[in-house]
Amino acid sequence: MTALEHWLTPKLTERKLQQRYRQRWQHQPGVVDFAGNDYLGFSQHPAVTRAASQALEQFGSSAAASPLVGGYCAIHQRLEERVAAWLGRERALLFPSGFQANLAVLDALCTRSDYCLHDRLNHASLLDGTRLSGARLRRYAHLDSKDLEQHLQRLDGERGRRFIVSDGIFSMDGDIAPLGQLSALAAQYDATLIVDDAHGVGVMGSSGAGVCEGTSPQQAEVVIGTFSKALGSQGAFVAGSETLIEGLIQLARPYIYSTGLAPMAAAAADQAVQLAINAPEHRERLHHHIALFQRLARAAGLTLLPSETPIQGLVVGDEPSTMALAQRLLEDGLRVGAIRPPTVPTGSSRLRITLSARHRPADIQRLVERLALHCGSAHTSDSLLS
Repeated sequence: MTALEHWLTPKLTERKLQQRYRQRWQHQPGVVDFAGNDYLGFSQHPAVTRAASQALEQFGSSAAASPLVGGYCAIHQRLEERVAAWLGRERALLFPSGFQANLAVLDALCTRSDYCLHDRLNHASLLDGTRLSGARLRRYAHLDSKDLEQHLQRLDGERGRRFIVSDGIFSMDGDIAPLGQLSALAAQYDATLIVDDAHGVGVMGSSGAGVCEGTSPQQAEVVIGTFSKALGSQGAFVAGSETLIEGLIQLARPYIYSTGLAPMAAAAADQAVQLAINAPEHRERLHHHIALFQRLARAAGLTLLPSETPIQGLVVGDEPSTMALAQRLLEDGLRVGAIRPPTVPTGSSRLRITLSARHRPADIQRLVERLALHCGSAHTSDSLLS
């Protein structure tokens, strides 16, 4: 056994003993997916796949270099301009992933003398970006603007800038950040608000621009989003002022030293953005499915976490029961996410059920029926589909 294997082996054994050993799952034909984030069903939309195929033929399979060296083309520029206009910002900048975008933003903008105040349930990439920057991390209670304000008040007189950092929609609970309150506190305490709207872009707002739709650049100075969820492609963006984007181009090491977003992914994302804006029926169908699922779940006696979004959580509690329930559903041909610590707090293991415009009402009814059966709840009624 090598020194590295000697170090890793007990860590892997400990994960197994804790029943927290993660395994990858291969998609299986015939299984209805309620675990992915393809909220609008765009990953298989003919216009999106056709755009990707055409770009593949024209530009090949890779950007082949970092954007500053040569991995930037007209497709990237067009997508950046479209995203910026959609979100009402001056400019946007593309990244190969949302995790990379979050690392880039926080590492480039924050220094060791600054303070980053995070919602306690923020995504791991936001926390990792803050740690990478060396900024002093403070975490306020989830969705609790009063607790955030107390943190800001305690920093009164301290040197260093303040950054308020929050998910737009929280990925494990499906609840929405109180952006009005956050932006008001940012203005009052001269802080910069950074919003990671990975799960809101395409889903929320009348045009699908996300939870920041309608906010001014002064209210949410940095908006981060992804193309890999509702927009059915891959990659991410940061949107904001001209100065912000130029600053990231010059200072963000994850941008400077990484191969750019593949043109075929950018072309797919560009087509998906157009669909999100011009074909709202996909978003309307998604929200109909959310309402249907909630109505059926209530009738079945299932208690869901409060959420208006495609992310619907059913807390089971302990880890073995959660994994067993997910496995029984998979045997029924229904794939849901089984989420355990450390992703969520101990004792709150859950099924993370995600809805899509591609689902059929019958799929949703079958999921609720099987959940009710396995949870020992009452059965659903066919009339609830009407």
